[in-house]
Amino acid sequence: MSDRAHRAHPAEGLEREDITISDIKVTPLSYTHDGEYLWRCGGLYVWKSDAALVEIFTNQGIVGIAEGSPYRGPDRLKEYTDAYITPLLTGRNVFDVDFLTNNQGHNALAEGAWAGVNNALWDIIGKAKGQPVYKLLSHDENPSNRVKIYASGGVCHAWYDNGEQELIEEALRYKEAGYDTFKFRNGTSWQYSGMTMDKYIPVLEHLREAVGPDFRLVLEKFPWDFETIINELCPALEALKFYWYEEPVEANSPAALERHLAINEAMPSVMVSGGESWWNRYQVEPFVANGAMNIVQVDANLSGITEGWHVGQVIDKHGQYYCPHNWVGGLTTVPNIHLVAGVPCGHMCELNQTYNPLKWEIFKDPYPIADGVLTIPDKPGYGVELIDDIAEKFPWNPGPYYKTNPVFAGHDLPIWWS
Repeated sequence: MSDRAHRAHPAEGLEREDITISDIKVTPLSYTHDGEYLWRCGGLYVWKSDAALVEIFTNQGIVGIAEGSPYRGPDRLKEYTDAYITPLLTGRNVFDVDFLTNNQGHNALAEGAWAGVNNALWDIIGKAKGQPVYKLLSHDENPSNRVKIYASGGVCHAWYDNGEQELIEEALRYKEAGYDTFKFRNGTSWQYSGMTMDKYIPVLEHLREAVGPDFRLVLEKFPWDFETIINELCPALEALKFYWYEEPVEANSPAALERHLAINEAMPSVMVSGGESWWNRYQVEPFVANGAMNIVQVDANLSGITEGWHVGQVIDKHGQYYCPHNWVGGLTTVPNIHLVAGVPCGHMCELNQTYNPLKWEIFKDPYPIADGVLTIPDKPGYGVELIDDIAEKFPWNPGPYYKTNPVFAGHDLPIWWS
């Protein structure tokens, strides 16, 4: 372990250079799907994917790239950055990243905008120092560049259309591809499809039987009340040896800490995760300090690399794991991957398995992935370069990325997790 283990912030100890910000540009991007849908879950029907490319230009000609959460609206992120961030940061030194851009957001839009700028500044710093970002973040002299990833999907199976078979077939595809962990959601609307817990638990049993005892299964969210989760779902997940249960209750609700702890205690061998909507270490600490969460999923597209590093130190202090939420595209994946590799508690990173060319087709040389392991190239910064004419190849398509599942037309169902 190096002397950098005692840093107060991640950029501490890096030799300053005369590299100042000359401009910041946010470019909204979209991939618009020609087919029926990209993915569907609950009452949600997704027809496009978005990205919010952040490019930071400097007086030395070094350009940093990254992204803040596109779920905040790429066009809105651009407006916010142009109006508030660019005027404030122009002329500032990039090595002040931890003070200029860390945790500046005080609403959802600001969080995404500031995170994108923070992430892009770290790309610049890595390029200036000739080092991958994860090496600058890590306490270790020679941290590994191999990051374990898991297949995140389970967003197409419809309970009104042979959902069990589709879910099992999807899991087996990932196993065949070399993944050892599969996370899935709760399927299309239970209310519309007449799905019940009595019907669902046998689906989980059949899934476990199909993939075998050693393949890791992860369940995300669940649209039922706390008593049903504790008394019916938790015993089933424990018996079936699930790897973790994600976001069992809303992490920001008043009873969140108490209920996460109760759910964790109800499943001695199944980990509990959450926090994908959080953006700072202070939200995380009560949950890891009390053993209510074993895995924290703070995402760099809301926290930024700097605060993500602080989150990682807090998680490690309490002996838990960092496994960022990572459900968008490549511009979000690259900082999240470097965070996992760069903090001592980095466990795994999520990788969205739905089709989205904004994931890897925007880079000239995307990260290689084999057998559930992503290898970070030994290149400065994030180690990726954008394709030419990216805005022309993926023109921005305004509007929400989702709509109501047309199958539910005429039914009064919520669009999200019904």
